[in-house]
Amino acid sequence: MAMKANITIDQGTSFSTSIAMSDAANNPLDLTAYTGYAQIRKWYSSVAHTNFNVTLALGSVTLALTPDQTDILDPGRYVYDLALVDHANAVTRVIEGIITVTPKVTSLSDYANTP
Repeated sequence: MAMKANITIDQGTSFSTSIAMSDAANNPLDLTAYTGYAQIRKWYSSVAHTNFNVTLALGSVTLALTPDQTDILDPGRYVYDLALVDHANAVTRVIEGIITVTPKVTSLSDYANTP
């Protein structure tokens, strides 16, 4: 069963979060032979999605989005999950949860027009 973790993302900003991954003996998992995939969707059945940039390291997974990626997310509630694929192509969903996108006030284009 996947671990539950809810996330808040500020619209129009860089986003990154790291998640520690350990085995039953609390040793860091070696994730070097894995590939990670994570997506945000408005609903579980939505076709439209945003892909996280997933980085795997010894004992941790980092999920990241660029300002351009978060800028196109409408404020509100989303769902996401993270799946890891091992060398034998076995897929394990390790994390899932709800994402809340908070609305922005300032646009980056406002800075471009400042003298």
